[in-house]
Amino acid sequence: MTQLRTVQVLGGGSAGSSAHVRSLAGGLVARGVRVTVCAPAELEHVYDFPGAGAHFAPVPRRSDPAAVGALRAACAGADVVHAHGLHAAVRTALALSGQRVPLVVTWHSRAYDDGARGHVLRLLERRAVRAASVVLGTCSELVDRARERGARDARLAPVAVPAPRGRSGGEEGKERAELGAVERPLLMAVGSLVPHRGYGTLLDAAQLWGGLDPLPLLVIAGEGRERAALQRRIETEGLPVRLLGRRDDIGELLTAADVALLPSRWEARSLLAQEALRQGIPLIATAVGGVPELVGEAAELVPYGDAGALGEAVVRLLGDPGRRAELAAAGRAQAATWPTEDESIAQVLSVYDELVAERAR
Repeated sequence: MTQLRTVQVLGGGSAGSSAHVRSLAGGLVARGVRVTVCAPAELEHVYDFPGAGAHFAPVPRRSDPAAVGALRAACAGADVVHAHGLHAAVRTALALSGQRVPLVVTWHSRAYDDGARGHVLRLLERRAVRAASVVLGTCSELVDRARERGARDARLAPVAVPAPRGRSGGEEGKERAELGAVERPLLMAVGSLVPHRGYGTLLDAAQLWGGLDPLPLLVIAGEGRERAALQRRIETEGLPVRLLGRRDDIGELLTAADVALLPSRWEARSLLAQEALRQGIPLIATAVGGVPELVGEAAELVPYGDAGALGEAVVRLLGDPGRRAELAAAGRAQAATWPTEDESIAQVLSVYDELVAERAR
């Protein structure tokens, strides 16, 4: 039997999609599949796709003829091409134009369609899903969205990423000391510093727990265009908040936290939520997108943009050790219900086999 060859295409490479492709590449290679990963060159240094046994082909995140041509060349001879994310899917559809190679598209998240940009985004979504043989959505809402945009075949495929390595108790204490939270509660949020992450609301909420003693410290790990504005607010209002910048040790940092916070406008399968529940860190999150589906009853959910509800949830949870213990246990139990890496890889491989068989008929 001829060895199956797949090409995995990443665009900008969010943390979730990049980690999934690294996991998927390793699992497919272990099952005898030849894998090429096409992504911006900088992602190779972060995720080491060759270390998973995949060939790496650097392709810039552009849609000009040179970039599309490079992607087309990398996809030559592939049995299945798998694009991750909207922009990767659109560029891959261009590169495969006129070829009979099956295209699988995974939607890990969604673009925001507010204002004038919304019409363009909807056009891109329609183009992406209609070019795909199969669209895999990481939560039910994305599956429904793909169908609304005209997908021929849209399926739920909740991806799994590797569980983070925890730290020992001594290391956690060292981490808290470095962050300045030895004898005070430590709250943690993670994600790029952009408007849809809800950090403006989070800073509003921080004012509500300003009267607690000891005063909780909120740390936010991430980088982005909103950093300067957020830092100005922190300094002007004297908020107990630290911006940590980009970190590559999120899983380890999280073990030191008392509560994890996810104030986003929308999420599918948030990495922070997954890591918090796996590690038994109580989570307060917005009830948006795929979050309720992901966490079940194992987190405190609040409306997006409601600083009062968010702040009150933090105060209530910090004052209730019993509830924190309940959430810790419920989080680990909920995480045990999620698909494993092996199950995620097996589901994707079954889709590939199905498409290759259809093509051969």
